[in-house]
Amino acid sequence: MSISKRATCRLLVFTVFTSVVDSFAYAPNFITKIIQDDLGVDSESEEATSALLPKDAHAAIKTRFPPEPNGYLHLGHAKAVSFNFAVARMFHGSCNMRMDDTNPTKEDEEYVESILEDVKWIQSGLFEDETPWEGDVRKTSSYFDTIYECAEALIKSGDAYVDSLSADEMREYRGTLTSPGKNSPFRERSVEENLELFRKMKEGEFKEGEHVLRAKIDMASPNINMRDPTLYRIKHESHQETGDKWCIYPMYDYSHPISDALEGITHSLCTLEFEDHRPFYEWTVEKLLPTSLISATPRQIEFSRLNIQNTVLSKRKLIGLVEEKHVNGWDDPRMPTLSGMRRRGVPPSALRLFCERVGISKTDSNIAFSALEDCARLEMDEACERAFAVLKPLKVTIDNWDGGIEEFSAPRHPKKEKMGDRVIPFSKEVYIERTDFFDLDGPEGKENDGKVPKGYKRLLPGDKVRLRYAYVIECKEIIRDPKTSEPIELKCFYYPDTRAGVTPEGMKRVKGIIHWVEASTGVQCKVNQYDRLFLAEEPGKRTGNHLDDLNPNSLEVLNGVFVEPSVAKDALEMIEKVNADSNDGSLYTSSLAYQFERSGYFALDKSSTGEDGLVFNRVVTLRDTWGVDPEQAGKANRNRGKASGNSNQRKASGGSGGGVVEDERRVAFRAATILEAGPHPEADSLLVCEVDCGDVAEDGSPEPRTVVAGLAQKIAADDLVGKHIVAVTNLKPATMRGIESTAMLLAASDGKEGDDEKVELLIVPDDVPNGELLNWEDKEASEPDGLMKSKGALKAFDRVKSALRTNSDGEATWTSGDSTHRLMSSQGPVKTTSLKDTVIQ
Repeated sequence: MSISKRATCRLLVFTVFTSVVDSFAYAPNFITKIIQDDLGVDSESEEATSALLPKDAHAAIKTRFPPEPNGYLHLGHAKAVSFNFAVARMFHGSCNMRMDDTNPTKEDEEYVESILEDVKWIQSGLFEDETPWEGDVRKTSSYFDTIYECAEALIKSGDAYVDSLSADEMREYRGTLTSPGKNSPFRERSVEENLELFRKMKEGEFKEGEHVLRAKIDMASPNINMRDPTLYRIKHESHQETGDKWCIYPMYDYSHPISDALEGITHSLCTLEFEDHRPFYEWTVEKLLPTSLISATPRQIEFSRLNIQNTVLSKRKLIGLVEEKHVNGWDDPRMPTLSGMRRRGVPPSALRLFCERVGISKTDSNIAFSALEDCARLEMDEACERAFAVLKPLKVTIDNWDGGIEEFSAPRHPKKEKMGDRVIPFSKEVYIERTDFFDLDGPEGKENDGKVPKGYKRLLPGDKVRLRYAYVIECKEIIRDPKTSEPIELKCFYYPDTRAGVTPEGMKRVKGIIHWVEASTGVQCKVNQYDRLFLAEEPGKRTGNHLDDLNPNSLEVLNGVFVEPSVAKDALEMIEKVNADSNDGSLYTSSLAYQFERSGYFALDKSSTGEDGLVFNRVVTLRDTWGVDPEQAGKANRNRGKASGNSNQRKASGGSGGGVVEDERRVAFRAATILEAGPHPEADSLLVCEVDCGDVAEDGSPEPRTVVAGLAQKIAADDLVGKHIVAVTNLKPATMRGIESTAMLLAASDGKEGDDEKVELLIVPDDVPNGELLNWEDKEASEPDGLMKSKGALKAFDRVKSALRTNSDGEATWTSGDSTHRLMSSQGPVKTTSLKDTVIQ
């Protein structure tokens, strides 16, 4: 395939990314390897590494998700939900849903219902039955009789006793982390006395706090959780499931292993804060197995919890945000609750993808909120239809328009013909974005010394711009507000022979393209633009009070937004479906989401009432502009090759915001796809490629780069097209025989000379999105240099390149001294097809 010298011919080839919904999407990790060992599956075998075991081989694998019904699920729970169900799917087992309702004081049916809804929602698309869990919803309260019998059995075996110390005395006797505890004076009560006291506790003959039942283990244990932990406490509270049957309730650490064993759970997967509790978990199971009250031996394994920057996940803090009205309820779209994420419009597949990218390990981490937003963008770019919405309207009157309403056809999705087209009306009056007109003669022009902002390609006084899918217009007159001098209407002229993208002969091509909405058919609505709830990455770290870091601009309400009529039509149909009696609760208004072109992704809010009351929530912007001054956002959006993140994030990660950054972390290695390749018109040794490096144009469409590479006699051009490769995107552009190259492709070479040399491009796993920044294994991620154009920066790249090699597995590595690091994507290492132990150039 040939490419012109200016490389203006571009193939519309796009890499489609979809979530894995029918298999296990997590990378193999230490937990899956433990389970494989438990099953006797060779971790090096083909069936193990494929993560798809025979369906009839390991049906006994059973996991569970056991939340306490005392609050709403949040993003931290999303990881636990996703992983427990994913493990069950991986090994063709099952996952139980259990309410750990052992504390009647804090539990409520509202929480139960919300938890079940959240779990079904985040697992939607992954199960065929009515629910993702096995059988009915389990409740710990259903096992209270057996749990009580287990307590009596422990008393009879001498492994439990009734203690009558006060709470203060128990704390004193328990010791500290550095000093052992001491035995309670009631520890040696006889079995008969303990049984009598425990049964009287059950019958309600004692006040709260008068007695507790404790395990008899070791008060000198270095693990404070093994110093005779409490098994039962007295609570004269009515339980939502058992009523007034019980006035003693089991502790979580005691009831949990029993419940797991009764349900036949094989692997109890939980977060790291339970690691020190595991010895008691195992002690309980070991002591009760001989009684025949339980027969299974579940295994507890811990993994790191999910921590996210610019938010809080503490139930206490979340309750405070709601009760003190800092937010508008548990499902406020700024809240990190799953109900808040759902109302905002974040797809459940995006949350699952986020959890998969975070991965499973033993190391605690604090993940940037932008990582979640990136997953939302990826999923919504694939699934969402496109539409026009003018958020801050400026009226445009086309003086030479003589007709009525004309209709244009536009694709609902630029990459998916199956979604069909939509009809966009056009007439004499339209609305454009206020920011798409720069008023050189008005206040903003004076502030900029009468100069056009650098790179500005939209409408100017006396200049032209193209209305997307329609005509080129020229601004002839500005109608101003008499008090503020702000433009309130533009009088324009349209060029009839420019319809639908045509540039007539003799007219200079208009570079600027803007969106619009026809005035008489456009529908007004309200838009809520949400941002991070907290300004600080770790809210409260500086002052001790997380409320001090609340973001006062976390919500911007825009009234008078205009959307094209197809959006209103779809919204009314969705509202009708959601309100229909036939809806089983699996359909939400936020399921209707759009990419409002050049603005972001938006979802219909549940408060929408009809055509006169439509409300949309911004899910996420088209690109990460967090921390960017709004006046500079347009400029920032045009910068290529820059990683996401604000200045604080860059400084924290060792980026350009502060400190010395190692050479290897200054270079932007990004995933990319070759769309087109052909010979250079003036050099036989060069190929010219069009490469999608994840850049986006102002109108939201992909903006491929031109790359000139010396591969013409090494790799056939046709073999390059469609390859998912590594591109270095922050090097200074270089003109190579008349064609500017704005990125560089990484390839491995066997080092032979001439025609005998074998060259292979580095290949990135298929599911990695274009533009993803690749990182070095065991190295903290850092934002690369914006553009490595200085001599010092270029030397830094040369130093990095000289240390690049493929290892014995063909994986790309960087070596410094005795330390070697693999180049990693979110889906695994970058590697060649066959070249091993070779240089990378």
